[in-house]
Amino acid sequence: MTKSAKSTRRDFLKATSSAALAAAATGVAGSSTAEEASKDAAAFSAGDLYRTDPQRIFRSDRTTQIAMPIGGIGAGAICMNGYGGLQDFSIRTRPETTALPEGFAADSPEAAFAILHVKGEPGVTKLVEGPFPPFKIFDQGLQGQGLRRGGFEGFPRFQNCVFKGEYPFGEATLSDGSVPLAVKVAGWNPFIPLDDKNSGIPCVILEYTLRNTAAHPVDYEFSYHLSHLAPGCKPDQAGSTNELIPGKGVYMCNREEPHAEAFGSAALVALDVESPDALRIKAMWLRSPGWDFDALSALWREVSSGEFTANNGTNIVDNAGRNGGSILIGGRLEAGASHTYPIVIAWHFPNSYLREGAPEDAASALQGPAGCRNAADGNDPLWRPFYAGQWNDAREVAEYVEQNYASLRARTVRFKEALFASTLPAYVVDAVSANLGILKAPTVLREENGNLWGWEGCFPDNGCCHGSCTHVWNYAQAFPNLFPQLERTLRDLELNRSMDERGHVTFRGAIPDGPVDHSFHAAADGQLGGIMKVFRDWQISGDSAWLARMYPLAKKSLDYCIRTWDPDHKGALFEPHHNTYDIEFWGPEPMCTSIYIGALRAMALMARAVGRTEDAGLYDELAQAGARYMDEHLFNGEYYQQHVQYEGLRDSSFEQQVAQVNESSSEMQKLLKREGPKYQYGSGCLSDAVIGAWMARTYGIEMPLERKHIHATLQAIFKNNFKTDLSQHANAQRPGYAMGHEPGLLLCSWPHGDKPTLPFVYSDEVWTGIEYQVASHLIDEGFVEEGLTIVKALRSRYDGRTRNPWNEYECGNWYARAMASYALLGALSGFRYSAVEKTLWFAPRLKVRPFECFFSTASGFGTIALHEGGVSVRVIEGELSIKKLVFSSETGERGLDWGVTVRPGSTATKAV
Repeated sequence: MTKSAKSTRRDFLKATSSAALAAAATGVAGSSTAEEASKDAAAFSAGDLYRTDPQRIFRSDRTTQIAMPIGGIGAGAICMNGYGGLQDFSIRTRPETTALPEGFAADSPEAAFAILHVKGEPGVTKLVEGPFPPFKIFDQGLQGQGLRRGGFEGFPRFQNCVFKGEYPFGEATLSDGSVPLAVKVAGWNPFIPLDDKNSGIPCVILEYTLRNTAAHPVDYEFSYHLSHLAPGCKPDQAGSTNELIPGKGVYMCNREEPHAEAFGSAALVALDVESPDALRIKAMWLRSPGWDFDALSALWREVSSGEFTANNGTNIVDNAGRNGGSILIGGRLEAGASHTYPIVIAWHFPNSYLREGAPEDAASALQGPAGCRNAADGNDPLWRPFYAGQWNDAREVAEYVEQNYASLRARTVRFKEALFASTLPAYVVDAVSANLGILKAPTVLREENGNLWGWEGCFPDNGCCHGSCTHVWNYAQAFPNLFPQLERTLRDLELNRSMDERGHVTFRGAIPDGPVDHSFHAAADGQLGGIMKVFRDWQISGDSAWLARMYPLAKKSLDYCIRTWDPDHKGALFEPHHNTYDIEFWGPEPMCTSIYIGALRAMALMARAVGRTEDAGLYDELAQAGARYMDEHLFNGEYYQQHVQYEGLRDSSFEQQVAQVNESSSEMQKLLKREGPKYQYGSGCLSDAVIGAWMARTYGIEMPLERKHIHATLQAIFKNNFKTDLSQHANAQRPGYAMGHEPGLLLCSWPHGDKPTLPFVYSDEVWTGIEYQVASHLIDEGFVEEGLTIVKALRSRYDGRTRNPWNEYECGNWYARAMASYALLGALSGFRYSAVEKTLWFAPRLKVRPFECFFSTASGFGTIALHEGGVSVRVIEGELSIKKLVFSSETGERGLDWGVTVRPGSTATKAV
């Protein structure tokens, strides 16, 4: 198509945002119907991109995939499912999800469930959960033993369920025509920006609100039941112990050695019990060796007949068989009345024997299978989780929650309400909030010394791709804004513990803290992105002493990058460079070169701040050279592209390899001779092409690249890579992220038809983290509708039926790259704050007035608003000192002196 024949941006948005996109959102792999497409078409019109609707709700089959992680940062999590129950008890320093074949032993998957018994003639007893999703009953053969899971799945259930999630709260509303009480189940864990201790409590809090829908009083018994979460490693849970917590609940522990991996405890506690006499406690279930059915069969018989029996858990005779504890509260509700029962499930596993990333010779002697390991010499565990240094056991955790329940809840609600009060389209707030679950998922671990460490994502029973991988965590923007003190520990991981004397950074750090192997490639995008993140974290924290400590480390890292990939100081990465696609790019290309330019600019700014002006001049000069090279040699008139090169480099390995190819060589060798190195993108349109400019824009680093070329590249990415329907897209890689009639942004396309035979791996896939990167960059550069279209399309794929709305996965569940969604807040509001300069930038991209958006800085969090009276800042916790406001609107940018410190209880307003 000639330039003159191209559609306008508005025409293209109309095409991509209406019927075709609506059809894409209704199903997968051809499952949508014309009727569904017609019904949903209006939902994706360009006008509706700006609507601020309430958050979506899920019912029927759209509750199937829901599993919202609830737990503490680095403390493990239990998931709340779409029908009001709990699943996926990832509480022992590793993921443990139900996406595994069922077991056949007394140590069956954990059980945590509530039962409601309504008294009368006839009485009625129900499991307090909605209908069990039919898809899960057989689950492609994973449940071939008849759904042998927690043991309660087959109990009678409420017939109706509606689920709503506003993270960190999940809420299931249950009703049943045969039950005169409606129930609302809320699940949560404290989430308070900047407060890492209280956001890291190893617990789940459930609130069951019973409401009498009848015209007469209703007598009932509400009970909660928890299998033993710390049974130890002895057969038939014979090493488990139980103890009564008088008037509150049950404490569960075991007889493992104090340093053993399986040593730990759990607690089940009821809060706000009106009278201790109203609470009956069964501190130990009926123990029946061999068959795990028996305990729950006996339990159901007692509860459903109104003959619940209490005990104190001291039965030393029956010491084998499935174990657990229960609490029961009797009550009476008058017509129309309601009552809430808060329940706390706490856990505490203080010993971890997980070791990842250390050199092979660093392994210590361990004995026992995973989950039951111990040091052969009886020494301390390899490391302990952060919470183990805050509380001694699960009983202390539960007591802490009980003592601080009102405050923890109020503070969490204030955060949630501030975030969801943002006058942004509902799907944007949904995207931002849903991926905050990654902070609480088993993706993230935290050591006792406070250091953060993460997987890329999670497999059902193990982490996936260890070491806070720099080129994946490059995209994540939630931690640095919400918990900046934790994010800065990752800079130490990279530049202290993972960098050698040359400046080579191993892009996968070790846990526990320690040295790493340096025999593999450094990752260019990850290592250079780390330099930019030092700048970002300095600006967020305002900590000049920290910058002074980090500067020589960052300089060593950057100088290594220059020597290794740009030895001739041309300003671009010429030598083969490893990157997030798990391959090496040969020759200069825009993705890593744009990050390189951003790193050089960041280093120059930091050099001046620490008084190293001679360094600043050198880095600035090289950044300018790099920008000239990108603009003159890599911009093809439409977008930046790669120049594949393998001749004339310091690394001559490929050149020598293909020089040996002849007629008798293999087909692969001939292909390489003909097309060059495998896994390049050449003239392809790469969605990550200007990621360095995105980072720079987000962090406040001025880039010397031609702005018009950045804009053109972003527009080309949207035009070529965003597809409203992927059913005709051939993907031999991992199609499950987006496929069939679903929409999505491809990692790369070749609009001129010259796709390599073997393009870089993953090129045909769709990754949400990159979709958010592109979307927020588009928005930040003024292409708001294009960016919103990508976000709305993306979230349509996570509909609860096909995928979990609280689990954007890539190479594993709760994938760290998806935390790029947090950048949408800054892109749409234009909010950025420099604690170094005490300057606030604000440039709302939406025309809605009043405009309001959540923000979080290192000193406080709150909301910022634009209204007729000007710009207002409200701080919810902490404080925000503002010397200067830089306000941008359609009329231009203005710098305004302000000179105010905003604290809770007051709002500061500046006329603009």
